[in-house]
Amino acid sequence: MENNYCYDEKPTVMVTNDDGIDAPGLRALVRVLVSSNSFRVLVCAPDSEKSAVSHSITWRHPVSVKQVDINGATAFAVSGTPADCTSLGISEALFSLIPDLVVIWLYRVIFVYSGTVAGAREAFFNDIPAVSVSYDWVGGKSSVDDYTLAAEACLPIFSAILAEIKNKSYPLRGFLNIDLPTDIANHKGYKLTKQGKSIFKMGWRQVTSERQGGKMLSTMEMESDSSARTEIDTARGGHLLFKTEVRGAQVDDDDTDKQFLQEGYITVTPLGALSQAETDYQSYFKEWLPSAVQAFKGSLLQHYNVH
Repeated sequence: MENNYCYDEKPTVMVTNDDGIDAPGLRALVRVLVSSNSFRVLVCAPDSEKSAVSHSITWRHPVSVKQVDINGATAFAVSGTPADCTSLGISEALFSLIPDLVVIWLYRVIFVYSGTVAGAREAFFNDIPAVSVSYDWVGGKSSVDDYTLAAEACLPIFSAILAEIKNKSYPLRGFLNIDLPTDIANHKGYKLTKQGKSIFKMGWRQVTSERQGGKMLSTMEMESDSSARTEIDTARGGHLLFKTEVRGAQVDDDDTDKQFLQEGYITVTPLGALSQAETDYQSYFKEWLPSAVQAFKGSLLQHYNVH
């Protein structure tokens, strides 16, 4: 990828998210980027919340795009997913230039179904440096001002990445994920970490109302909604309603990004776009595959000999 700015020009940063273009976290990030007067800022974000859509893309029909007024930035709301937004934003079909850096913002810490990481991964697939950023918002502890502090804490990393891009020395073998602690005003510094392993056990339950049950949040937590207690029978015409819910979780906290985040650090974690199988799992199938094929051939011959 060739960088798109000369030495006397500002680098271009494109911002997207999975919470929607009106999310306060995205707006705070854009304000911080614009007020720094160091970047040309583009926004290409979903027109509504698109959490937990992973790397899904819109394929069968066009997406609609509407320009949105965000002070200091060129911004568009898109009817598609975070991956759609990244793909469209870096394609030169919407903007007249390719951004130097893509920043994907989320106001809660990411998980396996995250559209935030998918947006960064989509940029990586197209050789565009990307950073996914998550602030660990906690109700009752966090405030709207923390969005601004979180965004400001990312500026040194963004600036350093863009300096490396200008020097053509920034590696394109992956992308970065930044997690910011709840008490961002008193963070303990920046810590390079490795990604933890979190496996969520999902389940389904039948409901009688589209509003019944909790709201699924970006951290796979359930937030109760008092209005959801009113059951309205919407299962009409033979249609049944089911909602997904978390049944349990297996989280590897030892010496990982999550551990250091809980200790108050800003964690910076290099991620790869494609996950490889663990070594012992790969080794198992190296021996298993030839024997499986041979066993099938043997059973096939025996079948024809019998008949």
